[in-house]
Amino acid sequence: MFTFEYVDFSTTSQEIRNCLATEDFQRLATTLRGLELGQLIEQFESLKIADAAILYRMLDKDRSLELFQNLDAPVQAELIKTLQQATVVEAFAALEPADRVSLLDELPATVATQLLAGLDKQQRQATGVLLGYRDSSVGRGMTTQFISTHPELTVGQVLNCITPQLNATEHCHLIMVVDRTRRFIGAVRLADLLGQPQDLLISNIAFEIPTAQASEPDTEAARRAVERHLDLMPVLDNEGRLIGVLPLGEAIDLLEDAEELRTARSAGSEPLYRPYLGTPLRKLVRARVVWLLVLAVGATLTVQVLATFEQTLESMVVLSLFIPLIVGIGGNTGNQAATTVTRALAMGDVRVSDLGRVMFREVRIGAMLGLCLGAIGFLIASVVFELEVGMIIGMTLVALCSIAAAVGGAMPIIGKFFKADPAVFSNPFISTFVDAAGLIVYLSVAVLVLGR
Repeated sequence: MFTFEYVDFSTTSQEIRNCLATEDFQRLATTLRGLELGQLIEQFESLKIADAAILYRMLDKDRSLELFQNLDAPVQAELIKTLQQATVVEAFAALEPADRVSLLDELPATVATQLLAGLDKQQRQATGVLLGYRDSSVGRGMTTQFISTHPELTVGQVLNCITPQLNATEHCHLIMVVDRTRRFIGAVRLADLLGQPQDLLISNIAFEIPTAQASEPDTEAARRAVERHLDLMPVLDNEGRLIGVLPLGEAIDLLEDAEELRTARSAGSEPLYRPYLGTPLRKLVRARVVWLLVLAVGATLTVQVLATFEQTLESMVVLSLFIPLIVGIGGNTGNQAATTVTRALAMGDVRVSDLGRVMFREVRIGAMLGLCLGAIGFLIASVVFELEVGMIIGMTLVALCSIAAAVGGAMPIIGKFFKADPAVFSNPFISTFVDAAGLIVYLSVAVLVLGR
């Protein structure tokens, strides 16, 4: 995102820490002046929030505002709690409306109310529009800063009207065309206006572009915008009125955040919104402990299954040697299916209505995988141990892979149906479920083959 000359991060970081430790603020100010914005953000986010607040106060007004605007909302929220009210209000007012809303979501209600009170009427109105939409909707991520015009105007009239606005917004290369009730009609490119006759009506050169509903999930709209390379995607209300736009850069950021969240939750954790070394220990613990508790409770199913089949295990102790193999293969098969289907959901290749087709497809895939693995397991176990053990291993792998693949393919779709992140329903829960299911299948097959 940022381009700058190489500066050794560790050396600069150590110098900043030494200045803070010795309270040599003059040398600290000199060091900070030598850093580009990208370097400053990198150093800032690696520090404890109390030290970061000191750095923030060392910056001049323009640079501190620029830095604040480029920090993630959770880091902004931590910083606000340590800064003086006057400094906070000024930095908050300088944010884009969408960035203000993201920050307000991270703050206690009392602090959020105080910050909103510090805005002028126009700023409060722009922020309030976004706050009216639920979290993770396009309405929360859109910007209300765009240029619009009417179809009955001429090119000359439009150029005269929008010229004063060009410096007020960065989203001026695409002009939205709306009627007198603000219903969206189409768009025109600023570059195209410059080469047209002055008396040509805007309605003659306006073209249609894909739109998004303000209430729809932001990642779905962002994906369409990225796939179609839309610099600006119009955001409409339920009556088709234009209320904002989703810039391409914001769409890319939304997809990157969604991928980070999905990756973290697939591993049974929550994402960190700042560098690892700069994240407080309590937040690292909080990001992991809930998932560990959930998985620990789920793992008690495995203990219950083993207790139920205790007599079978005692009659043929060799069966216990294969439990890690069975559990591991089942979990990996389910996770493979879940990862594949989750990605298909994200890309729009699979919908909730495709649940039956996906499960039928995954059962067949799992059965074929199980036949391959089961044949190998049967041969090895029969040679090393007994024919009965080989039969148990082979039959178990065929059945388990079929079940695990079907469950793994279904879980993300079920999560999508309940408006939850498919990743939440994926790997951690699938592993726990398949562990228990695998043992039930394994030991049930053993009882069937051994007759005891």
